[in-house]
Amino acid sequence: MGKNVEFKRPDGQSVQGYLAEPANASGAPGVVVLQEWWGVNPQIKGVADRFAAAGYVALVPDLYRGKSTVEAAEAEHLMTNLNFGDAAGQDVRGAVQFLKSRCPKVGVTGFCMGGALTLLSAVNVPEADAGVVWYGFPPLEYIDASKIKIPLLGHYAIHDTPFPIATVDQLEEKLRAAKVNFEFHRYDAMHAFANETQVGANRLPITEYKPEAAATAWERTLDFFGKHLR
Repeated sequence: MGKNVEFKRPDGQSVQGYLAEPANASGAPGVVVLQEWWGVNPQIKGVADRFAAAGYVALVPDLYRGKSTVEAAEAEHLMTNLNFGDAAGQDVRGAVQFLKSRCPKVGVTGFCMGGALTLLSAVNVPEADAGVVWYGFPPLEYIDASKIKIPLLGHYAIHDTPFPIATVDQLEEKLRAAKVNFEFHRYDAMHAFANETQVGANRLPITEYKPEAAATAWERTLDFFGKHLR
């Protein structure tokens, strides 16, 4: 369904990405889809394909420059070595600008590490029109909420160990104080509850695929993007 493309960052560097397009791409809104810490793998490409099937032009920027893994230790290493400020301000912004050249409105969404980057993009990517965060946040001191001008939707898991729900409470307070237009939902689930590959022997102890929660969150995401991007 999708294809590999190349786009430019604001600083002129080239980045590869996976682009999935709807049957009728003319005038369709865009969504930049940000990976979990595993990299650009079949699962995250599948998310882009689902957005395309729902009528969006979806682009997954390759933040790890071709690397991906199924090993948690290597994923942690790749994520730790990622410059988040550069990824949000350059890679994600370049991806949004690339879609903006053809789509009237563009949203950003991301999972886990990509969720943290979605929040940073809400601060650092003025071209974005809406953001949907799936169970992630950066250290809260990196979020200048006064710069967030776009509506945000958040999906958070009550039993999330890497991204504790108590910190989500603090994040909400911060956004509320800055009068950000946001709507957060909480799910009785563990981390990465919408990742259908987190089952059986593949599952990390901190993760668990919850089909009902995943379906509800996806429906809310399409409603939200439909309202703000169409």
